[in-house]
Amino acid sequence: MAQENEHHGRSGTSATHQPTASTLATIPQQVGVTTPISVDDPWQDLKQFTQARIALGRTGSSLTTKAVLDFSCAHAMARDAVHLALNVNSLADQLHAQGLKTLQVHSRATDRHSYLLRPDFGRRLDEASVSFLKDYSRQHHSEKPIDLLLVVGDGLSSMAVTQQAAKLIAEIQLQIPSHWTLGPIVIAQQARVALADEVSELLNARMVAMLIGERPGLSSPDSLGVYLTYNAKVGCTDADRNCISNVRPEGLVHAAAAKKLMWLCEAATRMQCSGVALKDESDTGGFIAAAPVLLVEKE
Repeated sequence: MAQENEHHGRSGTSATHQPTASTLATIPQQVGVTTPISVDDPWQDLKQFTQARIALGRTGSSLTTKAVLDFSCAHAMARDAVHLALNVNSLADQLHAQGLKTLQVHSRATDRHSYLLRPDFGRRLDEASVSFLKDYSRQHHSEKPIDLLLVVGDGLSSMAVTQQAAKLIAEIQLQIPSHWTLGPIVIAQQARVALADEVSELLNARMVAMLIGERPGLSSPDSLGVYLTYNAKVGCTDADRNCISNVRPEGLVHAAAAKKLMWLCEAATRMQCSGVALKDESDTGGFIAAAPVLLVEKE
């Protein structure tokens, strides 16, 4: 009986009917399917469309050495972007070469340490800067009012300001309406977004755009943000601003960012508002209303 069972493959390990290597080799030919030796990873093709950390590969259960080193480098660049001081004089020289006048101010944050620990200090000017801007405003009181004021703040990435600010301002110069008055470029150190409100109020500008370094990411330590506020004054909130983010060659290019900003400026001028009351329809070519429409119910 044992011999008979063994003959029919039902005893010991033979009973599992495991196919032999020769059988596996003949299966593709039997069903008409070709099995490739290796299969391409589709994630590798997707890497060309993003700087996100995808398709990093692995060695066993760990990342490859290259992926680990790249991560360490990106993290170091992000930290440097936060702590590296802005070269104000170099930026001013670039803007002077573009035919622009600059003013330099400072927030109440005396250094980077206090700036990071006390965000409220970065939202207000120090006393010396307040006096300086008041004197400047009195001396230029007879000049044409400022339609658009640009404030450049180091924010959380001086690297972004160094690499993007002058290029974006050059595009703004090309696209700003010819009958508008562009104020002097105010360069602010240890600045938060709201600092531009006080600067605009002191210089009596109709609109202010804060160009500021955004919080760096591991793949974008050089991203610049733009915050537009109409009729800005101390006490404005984020609800009063329109934001244009990720201005850099790998994100929103300078020409496109300037075009979007000019659309928002013209819309804000016609509607006399900004922020949540002003919807950004620049990408769709939306209609800019002359004024808010009030619906009156008929009696």
